[in-house]
Amino acid sequence: MDMINILTVFILALFVGIEVITKVPPTLHTPLMSGSNAISGISIVGAIIATHVNGSIGTWLGLIAVIFATINVVGGFMVTDRMLKMFKRR
Repeated sequence: MDMINILTVFILALFVGIEVITKVPPTLHTPLMSGSNAISGISIVGAIIATHVNGSIGTWLGLIAVIFATINVVGGFMVTDRMLKMFKRR
């Protein structure tokens, strides 16, 4: 029963995410991505918590999640910084 609920929430989130992302105009894309990159830092906290799960598999998966989440956040802020430099006056 739990797996059906999880799968249902995942599929609904997928459809809602696609609908929301396709409705965003290009001029708002960069500011929204900057905010979402800040929020995605929460995934780093979740990944750190996952490293403390008993068992070596949970620890390794948590470590991989920390690495990928960190790459996501740092890359997002680098792209945002690059976009903001385009708007500075020379």
